[in-house]
Amino acid sequence: MGLSARAPKICVVGSSIMDLVTYAARLPKLGETLPGTAFATAFGGKGANQAVMAAQLGAAVSMVSKLGRDTFGDDYVARFRTFDIDAEHVRRSASTATGVAAIGVDASGANAIIVVPGANDELSAADVASAASVITDADVVICQWETPLDAVASALRMAREAGALTVFNPAPIRGTLDDALCALVDVLCPNESEAEALAGHAIATIDDAEVAAQSLRARGARTVVITLGERGALIVDAESARVLAAPVVSAIDTTGAGDAFVATMATMLAAGQAIDDAVRKAIEIASESVQHRGTQASYPDLRSAPPWR
Repeated sequence: MGLSARAPKICVVGSSIMDLVTYAARLPKLGETLPGTAFATAFGGKGANQAVMAAQLGAAVSMVSKLGRDTFGDDYVARFRTFDIDAEHVRRSASTATGVAAIGVDASGANAIIVVPGANDELSAADVASAASVITDADVVICQWETPLDAVASALRMAREAGALTVFNPAPIRGTLDDALCALVDVLCPNESEAEALAGHAIATIDDAEVAAQSLRARGARTVVITLGERGALIVDAESARVLAAPVVSAIDTTGAGDAFVATMATMLAAGQAIDDAVRKAIEIASESVQHRGTQASYPDLRSAPPWR
């Protein structure tokens, strides 16, 4: 399939979280206090990260999410507007605060994260139904697991019925995933640990990852893409299983790299690219992001020369 002549339409149904990020030489052990080297407040949440990355690629992006009626929520609405993301269907909770994440990052770029979902846990099937216009108009609808599964299932079902491509990033794992939801997913995109949890067996090798991916396809997902970090990504579909390699880079901060991958892959698919080409570009963009600090701040701005054009 060729390159798109218009901006790909992406609808992200998912989370918006404010990140509170600390940097230190290493992550603390249980009960240990360490001196940090830096602190930053940043915009995060897997859904919002993916929306911003897609917007940075020049896609036309709509966001369906839930924030608190607080300062973080106000800041996030303004953030979406900065990137020309349609936030008409970003709802505000009267009773629950905007979600936050406490993120620790060590000198190698590895991270540990505690997320308090807040208003994200209130995103409902009714909220999704009220956003039907942007979901059914999208080329690709992206969901994650930082919001309730009934909202995710409603969005995926609505997208499938409208003929949109569905992408589900099952992160973070919050329980079991039933076959009915898997059957609504065109591209299921977990990382290795998430694939382990979903498939129910350990992944130590590429062969193990392929077995896990095949089991997820057997449950209904049409294509499974497992991200492998510095080793690239594994694609398993009806045609074959293949690994696409990642470039060798010096990682500074891996926070949000998975979201950069998912959004780039989805945007390229929305533009008509084949899955292998979409994953290659996703690996390239994610590899670029880990060489910079921050989450959304690490994403390259390609709006002036979008890679799908």
